[in-house]
Order: sequence, then structure tokens, then C-alpha cells
Amino acid sequence: MTEAPPSVIVLAVTGLVAEARIVRANGVGTVAGGGNATRLASLLKAQLSQGARGVISIGIAGGLAPSLKAGAIVIADRILEGSTGWPTDPVWCRALAGSLPDAFLGALCGVDQPIAGTDAKAALHARAGALAVDMESHVAARLAASFALPFAALRVVADPASRSLPQAALVGMRPDGTTDVAAVLRALLRRPGDLAGLIHTARDAQAAFQSLKRVCAKLNAPLGFPYR
Repeated sequence: MTEAPPSVIVLAVTGLVAEARIVRANGVGTVAGGGNATRLASLLKAQLSQGARGVISIGIAGGLAPSLKAGAIVIADRILEGSTGWPTDPVWCRALAGSLPDAFLGALCGVDQPIAGTDAKAALHARAGALAVDMESHVAARLAASFALPFAALRVVADPASRSLPQAALVGMRPDGTTDVAAVLRALLRRPGDLAGLIHTARDAQAAFQSLKRVCAKLNAPLGFPYR
């Protein structure tokens, strides 16, 4: 799903349509990737070709640092994808940090496939040293760099490092970024033991979405973009 106001200053990149609804505001266009890096790159390139002055990856993420609980705010100073990295715009990063003094500053990892298990999260944290991981920031950083645009990333932890995502949670996102409730229910029928984990995951996600709403309310429009 993409939505761009007539005059886009900042293009916000999310995974879910629900995130896009929260961050959308005057001067902010949105692109929801739906967990597909190739599709996201195509959508983002098309939107950026129509004009924007900055790109921000924003929404929920998986926690990698053990100290971060659900709802913790991460402002990225760099995006890591394997051995490749992109710095975020330092002026925008400082503007975000100034508005959100309780946020954690550090690296975000971008991946094409979910990092669902606690062991996988621990291994990625040990290898990369990143605070959190998501499936959009690396794509957004790469495209922003190709268009020579300022880039920022702000993510809120949904599933902490200590939490493994059940299979029922992993099948719940459609390619357009909407939620597939029927797929979740079918997964639960196949693996009823996932119910407890799914309930914990839903509570964590609720805390993350509430935190994201508070974040957006605190940021100067559009999403803390510092250039006029």
C-alpha cells in the first residue's frame, strides 16, 4: 500500500498498513512494504521518482539488545545489512533524539526474512551489535542513498530479544501490509500450542503501537524533518 499527499516532504517506509496510518500526516507520504523487499524497493522507487525531500523508516521492530523491552524507542545512527552499512542523516538523527530523550541510539539491522527465534536474535546481536532488526530499513536506506536524499530510521521494539515469534504471528501479514486474520487462525488450528505465545506477542505489539503513537505526537511535523 502506498499513499502520498499532493505535496510530499517526507516519505515514511513501514512494514504494515497499521503503522502507516499512525505515521501519516501533512507532508508525509507512506509506503507499506508487507515484508517483501523486492516489492518494497519497486514501490519506493516509484514514489521517490514523484518527488520527496527525505525518507524515514519508521514503525515496529524486533528487539536484539536484551535490555530493550516492548515499546522501547530506537533511533538509528546507521543501518546494517550483512557487511554493508549506511549512515543516517546526522542532523535529522539529532532532531529526533532531541524530541525523544528516552530513545536509544544505535544501529538497526535490515533483513529480508524474519528473525523470529531468541537464538537467532542473540546471534545477530552478537555479530552485528545492532539494537533492533526490521525488514524495511535497509531497503529504504539503499533507495534514499540512490536518490541522494536525507534518510532517518526510528523503530519501536515489538517483540523483545527474549521473545520468540510463534508461526501464527509470522503468517499474519499480507504482501500489501494488511493483516490476514484468517491465516493466523489457520496457523493456530495447525499449532494450537502457539496460542500462549501469540497472546504474549499481541500484548507486546499493543505496547509498541501505543509507543509509536506517542512518538509521532511528540515529533515536529513532518516526522522531525529538520530541513526547510
